[in-house]
Amino acid sequence: MISYAPFWRTLKARGETTYTLINKYNISSATVDRMKKGGGITTAKLNDLCAILHCKVEDIIEYVEN
Repeated sequence: MISYAPFWRTLKARGETTYTLINKYNISSATVDRMKKGGGITTAKLNDLCAILHCKVEDIIEYVEN
């Protein structure tokens, strides 16, 4: 399964919050909510998050075997 654990670490390390993602960078609250619940997001949204946080995809998601 895909885990967003790296995203939360990267977000904190970059000094950003879900509030700034939503209000400053126009990431929808629905996207943030899906990530909190482990749901899917698009590759376009992954690209946006990487650009905002200046990081690689591995800093946003990881695959964890069940």
